[in-house]
Amino acid sequence: MYEQYAFQVREALKKHHRWMDESLTLIASENVTSNLVREATASDFGHRYAEGAPGNRFYKGCKYIDEVELLAIDLAKKLFEAEYVNLLPPSGTIANLAVYSALAKPGDTMMALHVPHGGHISHAELSAAGVRGLKVRPYPFDEESMSIDVDGSIKAVRKYRPKILLFGASLFLFPHPLKELRPVADEVGATVVYDAAHVLGLIAGKRFQAPLKEGADIVSSSRHKTFPGPQGGIILAKGKYANDISRAVFPGLVSNHHLHHLAGLAIALAEMQEFGEAYADQIIKNAKALAQALHERGFDVLCADHGFTESHQVVVDVSAQGGGRVVADALEEANIILNKNLLPWDDVSRSRDPSGIRLGAQELTRVGMKEGEMEEVAELIKRAILNREGKERVKKDVIALKKGFHRVEYSFDRERGAYDYVQFF
Repeated sequence: MYEQYAFQVREALKKHHRWMDESLTLIASENVTSNLVREATASDFGHRYAEGAPGNRFYKGCKYIDEVELLAIDLAKKLFEAEYVNLLPPSGTIANLAVYSALAKPGDTMMALHVPHGGHISHAELSAAGVRGLKVRPYPFDEESMSIDVDGSIKAVRKYRPKILLFGASLFLFPHPLKELRPVADEVGATVVYDAAHVLGLIAGKRFQAPLKEGADIVSSSRHKTFPGPQGGIILAKGKYANDISRAVFPGLVSNHHLHHLAGLAIALAEMQEFGEAYADQIIKNAKALAQALHERGFDVLCADHGFTESHQVVVDVSAQGGGRVVADALEEANIILNKNLLPWDDVSRSRDPSGIRLGAQELTRVGMKEGEMEEVAELIKRAILNREGKERVKKDVIALKKGFHRVEYSFDRERGAYDYVQFF
């Protein structure tokens, strides 16, 4: 009787894969994994439990799980030059919550970016920071350069004397001033934490910045944005924080840690050792090319006087075109997938109808697009939004452009003659 619902789900998956196959996907917080990673995430590891640490599990049957987890830890330590690695958090938000739990008590103060300035929701009192009972004070922010105001922040740190200085962002165009603010963190006894969720792949590729070398004590992150792994979280830290973080993660917040994603992560770490520098370099080139092309076509791309971006992200003020919601909806009809986004001058209450859109170049880069294709993408966006050309006409040309880019690059799949990345049914 209920079999129909199972096949209804399968049909929805087929339709979704077909849609993504024919779309230009520019969501800055997404990526596609290689087929080797997908193979791992479909493995029997997904059926198993491995509570505890390798060699000291509460369950039997873990010898190969231990082998993979130890390999993944070793690869992560080498790739990020970290003394301590924890791969157990099932998301970046849980990784953040674990770090908050390890470092601070309810009532303590943390400094982080205000959400309209780019801070992630997990940095705010209405989310993970509030769950831990932290009081969050915002960094002073320079809207013109989309950067933390260093001089203002030094004064604010001395005033509020936070327990944690949290860097990193959801809207993240330029490196954060770790070196500049590390001395004042030491002055007030604050621990420096860097949420690398959006830029972990750029860090792995030796681009953007190196937070653990520039002053961060701990790096928390998801692992599926510019880093092309399966969804989940990761924590990197100096060795002195190992015990506190380990206890906060397990048994504090995590029981079993999604072992199929652990296996996929190990493969993604190996891929980034091999291809990470080339991949990160091309992501940034593509983001800059996309920003310049949109700017030349009349869009109000933020930070034109500062080179637009040094990350995978491009941010555009589309208030003159009806706002972020209207523009994102219109582009989706043409199979151009991106997200509306708050801009620094938006009130947080406008989160459902903000002034901006945010674009990420990492996924189109992953399937082989380069600067020339970014020009084509910008032209398609112009046709749909500024020219108000019929969405079906634009959609037809979107499908034609995407048709040549179905293979996952910067991965070992290329060496194996991999099949197209959406062909699973």
